[in-house]
Amino acid sequence: MERGSESGAVRRHRVGTERREGLAAMLQPEREAPAQEPPVDTCGGVSRTRKRSPAGGGGGESQGAGAGLSEARAALGLALYLLVLWALVQLSLQRLVLRRPSGHHGEFDARQARDYLEHITAIGPRTTGSPENEILTVQYLLEQIKLIEVQSSRLHKISVDVQRPTGSFSIDFLGGFTSYYDNITNVVVKLEPRDGAQHAVLANCHFDSVPSSPGASDDAVSCSVMLEVLRVLSTSSEALQHAVVFLFNGAEENVLQASHGFITQHPWASLIRAFINLEAAGVGGKELVFQTGPENPWLIQAYVSAAKHPFASVVAQEVFQSGIIPSETDFRIYRDFGNIPGIDLAFIENGYIYHTKYDTADRILTDSIQRAGDNILAVLKYLATSDMLAFSSEYRHGKMVFFDVLGLFVIAYPCRVGSIINYMVVMAVVLYLGKKLLQPKHNTLNYMKDFLCGLGITFISWFTSLVTVLIIAVFVSLIGQSLSWYNHFYVSVGLYGTAAAAKIILIHTLAKRFYYTNASDQYLGEVFFDISLFVHCSFLVMFTYQGLCSAFISAVWVAFPLLTKLAMHKEFKQHGAQGKFIAFYLLGMFIPYVYAMYLIWAVFEMFTPILGRSGSEIPPDIVLASILAGCTMILSSYFMNFIYLARSTKKTLISLTLVCTVTFLLVCSGTFFPYSSNPANPKPKRMILQHMTRTFHDLEGNIVKKDSGIWINGFDYTGMSHITPHIPEINDTIRAHCEENAPLCGFPWYLPVHFLIRKNWYFPAPEVSPRNPAHFRLISKEQTPWDSVKLTFEATGPSHMSLYVRAHKGWTISQWSLGNGTPVTCKGGDYFVFYSHGLQASVWQFWIEVQQVLGEQPEGGMVTVAIAAHYHSGEDNRSSQLTALKEKFPEWVFPFAWSRAASMAILGWKERKVRIMGMESCGILDFSGHVGTRGMLLEKRPSDLLEHREHSNCVSKEKTFLKLLV
Repeated sequence: MERGSESGAVRRHRVGTERREGLAAMLQPEREAPAQEPPVDTCGGVSRTRKRSPAGGGGGESQGAGAGLSEARAALGLALYLLVLWALVQLSLQRLVLRRPSGHHGEFDARQARDYLEHITAIGPRTTGSPENEILTVQYLLEQIKLIEVQSSRLHKISVDVQRPTGSFSIDFLGGFTSYYDNITNVVVKLEPRDGAQHAVLANCHFDSVPSSPGASDDAVSCSVMLEVLRVLSTSSEALQHAVVFLFNGAEENVLQASHGFITQHPWASLIRAFINLEAAGVGGKELVFQTGPENPWLIQAYVSAAKHPFASVVAQEVFQSGIIPSETDFRIYRDFGNIPGIDLAFIENGYIYHTKYDTADRILTDSIQRAGDNILAVLKYLATSDMLAFSSEYRHGKMVFFDVLGLFVIAYPCRVGSIINYMVVMAVVLYLGKKLLQPKHNTLNYMKDFLCGLGITFISWFTSLVTVLIIAVFVSLIGQSLSWYNHFYVSVGLYGTAAAAKIILIHTLAKRFYYTNASDQYLGEVFFDISLFVHCSFLVMFTYQGLCSAFISAVWVAFPLLTKLAMHKEFKQHGAQGKFIAFYLLGMFIPYVYAMYLIWAVFEMFTPILGRSGSEIPPDIVLASILAGCTMILSSYFMNFIYLARSTKKTLISLTLVCTVTFLLVCSGTFFPYSSNPANPKPKRMILQHMTRTFHDLEGNIVKKDSGIWINGFDYTGMSHITPHIPEINDTIRAHCEENAPLCGFPWYLPVHFLIRKNWYFPAPEVSPRNPAHFRLISKEQTPWDSVKLTFEATGPSHMSLYVRAHKGWTISQWSLGNGTPVTCKGGDYFVFYSHGLQASVWQFWIEVQQVLGEQPEGGMVTVAIAAHYHSGEDNRSSQLTALKEKFPEWVFPFAWSRAASMAILGWKERKVRIMGMESCGILDFSGHVGTRGMLLEKRPSDLLEHREHSNCVSKEKTFLKLLV
């Protein structure tokens, strides 16, 4: 009873002093415990009843430890430390190449590659099916390849093929849909030894672009790099062991169609044993290796051995493959449909102008081209002369951990080796903490109580920090000031970063003052270091158990701090937190903190631009505030002990609160405008404008609704709030309403992104009429022996069309002639088919089978079928009304605009009738880099077969109702 009634402060004082050599006898209680049982606090100890001594510790502590850290020096030192690390990271990112190209024979020449780039981008936007893409670009590529062939060495043989495949596949990207392509274009070049080769490595780029963008970074620069690599390899005096296939594909922006056509149909595809895919998610900078494999560690080893300017991260791979980033590359096609391992590279800087008119050749630095060319040339040459390429399947043995160190070199090792390393680090922590539990029983109990209470305080500080920034983010979003940081990124740090840091410091300051009242500073500093170590070790165990290669980050955040603590233990015990200890402590934390800064840069470089084009349903401030809170938690973890070592945190709290408050007031007042039209650094607001006419019919063929207008979509969360002051007629009074009975709300979406962009505006406008409308008809309708109804359709139209299908209640679509035969629904339950073709294409014919659901009573027709034609280029790409509206937008807006037409029919077996909804529109859609849209039109005269022309404007007219006789 005597020990149990002892005050918590006395027990803590005893624990701190008993650890000193020969000082255990000095521990004496300051006063007798009260006769009654003391109140128990929430952490399992007794309540703190005594004031904290000015020295902050007991009599057994050294003078240095008792004096405490100077708040000003500690705060300034930590701030300067983080700024130096950030400057070091920025310096490493800006140094693109380690040496200037010499221009000697056999080396990559960025000047020649830039010449290729400027010629390709001078052609203009290159959408699939347009003359610019199918004729002009193809001709230029073939001319340059011919010149390279003339210069090539006698050791090599060059073969060229222009492929025009037709095919179909399903993909779960954007919620799931099916893709169909006809007569699209691939330019394929095979460089091989003079006597041929049985194996090949593939290099892939795409020369098509989204509408309204010259596509310099995405992906003309990659094709330019590949042309120069082809030239260098073909003129080399070194013989190749294997072939190198260069694929210049002409339909990647159509959701990866051309790569599918190559890998599933081209005769050279059977030679491919590995590939390198060149892509872009930004403009210039370093090209990041963000995907490898699957399960072929020898590929990343090849990159490590060969690349001159490495930049790679398995963290990027696991983030990208998690689906957080709404994008896909040809890597997926080769992996899933070709079962081929590969390397995926992409430029990631300056994603603000990705897929816009600002993506021009002059914005890509020559050094960026040089480093990409050096790396691709070296890796391709390494693979083409490697013995492993021929037997690549034998080297498939698990995942790989890989990461670069400030762009200087890459560390790579098998994931299974990483697991062993991780668990060794965990065992070291167990031994370190276990040693503290082997003390006398009363010491162990007191340490455990303080440890668990400190752990709870840490989690409380993190939770309240997150809640605080989320409250601020929600308020900012509700008052219409979302994305205030989009053009001024450091506003987010001043608003959310300071709020998160202030709340964490406040919670620990309160704990230090009211809970750990008489504990020594030195003892508390050690406890909270152990808590941070334990938290990171817990994440290390969890990530390793889940098989994540990214667990190496937690291993770094455990191993180096632990080594630092062990190395400085004696110094800390003897002299406390003095200058020598602080210097060595920060030096020991250099590696985990500098790598954390490196990853934090990559996170914000990728996600900040994406939040400006992620649709109307995701509040970007909430996302960014959460990310910043998480970063603050990580960066503060091993600095929490300084809160307890410092004499005070008052000035720090006041400074952080003041910065947060001032930034908050400035944001609320609208000081920071989200967008910019600055030619040197544009950050535009993206919008979609489509001029269309819609006609709705009931099952009997009667017109129930008819309207015409310009359909307006914003890519970001702010909607039209910044547009209305410039164009007053675009406001909430013209908000578009969902037609519940029609697929995808009765609007002609280019891709199924309706669940991400739900806020639409429909501005009234006159009807539009394309000069070359699409044709759509039901050819046949038959009862199958297995009790289903087979509906066969025929369609002709522009290069891009979308098909929407919805089964009515009591019916289901059992199979169709698209994809692998199994219908794939998109989000919402409708079926979406994306269609595109080259300059010449046959009539698109497809069928679906509709089956009655057992036990359900059918209602009305069986199925609703709609088709939309999107005009990406040509004479019909614009209407006068669309052009006039587009000119009203301010300079900081980048509006995509085109025309579209659509028709919808409901088919019933008994009624034998068709319900038609006609929609025509002009506009352009580009979502997160992979969506481009054109107008869609359905002609109701099935007897007419229209010769194909490409259209880019939104022209549409009302169609007549067609009664089908089956």
